[in-house]
This record gives sequence, C-alpha cells and structure tokens, in this order.
Amino acid sequence: MTQTSSGPLSGITVIDLSRILAGPYCTFLMAEMGARVIKVEPPKGGDDARAYGPFVNGKSTYFASINRGKESIALDLKNDEHRAIFEKLLEKADVVVENFRPGTMEKLGYGWETLHPKYPKLIYASASGFGHTGPNSKDPAYDMVMQGMGGIMSITGNEGQPPSRVGMSIGDIGAGLYTAVAVNAALVHRTKTGESTKVDIAMFDCQLALLENAIMRYTVEGEIPGPLGARHPTITPFQAFKTADGAIIIAAGNDSLFVKMCGALGLEGLASSPDYKSNALRQKHHKQLELAIESVLKGRPTAYWIEVVSKGGVPCGPINNIEQAIAHPQVAARNMLVEVPDGSGGTLKLAGNPLKMSAFADPTTRRAAPDLDADRAAILSYIGG
Repeated sequence: MTQTSSGPLSGITVIDLSRILAGPYCTFLMAEMGARVIKVEPPKGGDDARAYGPFVNGKSTYFASINRGKESIALDLKNDEHRAIFEKLLEKADVVVENFRPGTMEKLGYGWETLHPKYPKLIYASASGFGHTGPNSKDPAYDMVMQGMGGIMSITGNEGQPPSRVGMSIGDIGAGLYTAVAVNAALVHRTKTGESTKVDIAMFDCQLALLENAIMRYTVEGEIPGPLGARHPTITPFQAFKTADGAIIIAAGNDSLFVKMCGALGLEGLASSPDYKSNALRQKHHKQLELAIESVLKGRPTAYWIEVVSKGGVPCGPINNIEQAIAHPQVAARNMLVEVPDGSGGTLKLAGNPLKMSAFADPTTRRAAPDLDADRAAILSYIGG
C-alpha cells in the first residue's frame, strides 16, 4: 500500500466525551482512519472502562483495546475554567461524540440546540440506549439489556436451553459501528453542502437493524423465530455438523453446492432424492438430512473432512477457539494482530484494523491508549492556551 497521508480522516478533529464501549468504539474507528481524537474525561477516575480488567501493570487492557491512538484531557464540565477549555476545543473540532443518557448534555448546556448556532460546522453525534425520541428515550441501557430487549438473545443459542448472550458486546459494538458510519456520512454531507447535522443513534434501533432476516420471517410467516444453535434459519444445509473429533461448518448455500457436497461426501443418493431437490424441500426435511450427513461425517476427524469438502468446491471450515483464530495465517497476512505499547516497556497484541484502503498504509504497530489527562499540555497548546 502507498501512504499519502495518515488516513482518510486526516485533518478531522473529534472531541470524544463518550465512555465504556459504544461511543469509544466509534471514535476508535475514526482514530484508526486518521482522525485526531481528543478524549475528554472526568478528572476523578476518567472513563469507567479504565477500571475494567484484565490489567497489565495496573492499567486496563480493556480500555487500551478501544482507546489506542487517542489523546486525553481531564475536564469537569461543571467547572467554569474547564468549560472555557472545552468550548475552545469545540471551536477547533469537526465532530463531538457522546453516549450519555439523553438530557445530560442539555443539563450541561451543551445539547445540539445550544451548540449548533455557536459552532455551525460541528457535527454532533449521540449514541444512547433508546435515542433522543420515543417513550423510553431517558431510560438507562447497557449491552446486555439491549441484547435482551432487541430480540437478539431470543434467536441465540440452542433450542430448549436458557437464553444466551451473544459472545461479544453486539449491543455496544453495533451502535458504535452505526455511529461511525453516520458520522462519516455527515462529514460528506457537510463537505457537499456546508451544513452540519445531529446524529442520533439508539442501541435498541441498532439491535433491530442487525436482526437480518428474523423480522422478515416473523412479518411474512407469522411465526416467532427462536434459537437454532448452529443452523441457518432459511438455508439448508448451512450449519455445523458433528465429526469424529468435533465439528465442521458446511455452507451449501444453493442447489449446485448441495450437489457438490453430496458428491464430496459420497452421498450422491441425497442429491437425487425428491426430498432435497430444492432449498425449500431441504429446509422442510432438515432433520433427516442432518442425520444422513452426520452419519458419514462422524466417521472421520474434522481436518480430514475440511480437506475433502474444500476440494469438492464447497465452503466449509472449523469452529476455532480464540487461540486458533488468531493463529490462522490470514491474521498475519492481513495485519489483524497489531502491537501497542503497554506503558511499561512491553507490548500488547490487539485486534488490527479491518478497514484496508489502497491509499493508506496499515502499520503493524499503534500508539498506546493515553493515561488520564496525559495530553493536557499538548491540547492546551493546540487551542491556544
């Protein structure tokens, strides 16, 4: 890759008032794309995520993973002197991001209606539980609550088992991703029209948007979707199957791939069976089809079947644990494990940036996450004292 600048957002300044995960994940992505992200934290303790483990030499690696490459200044927005500093920052900024409960910024005197006339180029982005409108807009929200309320937990896990949380914070991460998309769109809009805008992202909305086909299946078929374990709800066979030593995922996403899979497994009779001639029929008879496929797969280990099925031209793969996933050669080839200083002479290995762009370099190292108020002098110099 040829580097022409530090990133597509080089020259953009983001004031990050957010904490824990949804907002910080948005600003983390913007920092990865070259924006200058100035994290404004409360003087006592800073971002709550600084107290979340695991820790290395007393510092939170949870915090480091989503705040690397940012700067920090500690400001009490109820203190007049600190408010004056904050307002100078706003004069310099292109974007302000917050994830407070709706009404909090208004109480501080920094809501959209107040800021927009004073700083007409400033894009205001808010990520909250329920957004700034609706009957629940003032309610508190955390990832787990959103996973439950938004329906994702109801389709996760195995049938008949207790509700399962998605194994990562899809409520927060989903909101962070949508906020970053919206902010970048707002920057494009401002470039085209000169007009700034307010971005209002609700975690609850994002959970609904992420449900893929579940809403459609309910509104069309009238049946409430439930958990299906490792089976796709509308494509068959498209799931995990048991092998002699574990499991293999086979994704035969169309009729042609189904025929190829049957050939690879020596199950040509299935391909010609009237029960399996179409995806709709395979879906109808999925239980008996699964038994037939697993009767063969259980005779050999996963690695054997991955080689056989892959050679047959059918998408397949193992179910890796985290250690196995990051050891995959694609990780190194795509620079998806980067090194970040841990503040004590060592390094942390953290997830890389999946946003690869031909015009910009993707270095193997990143700047560390800032200590609380670590960049005060540089930030004050930036705003002129």
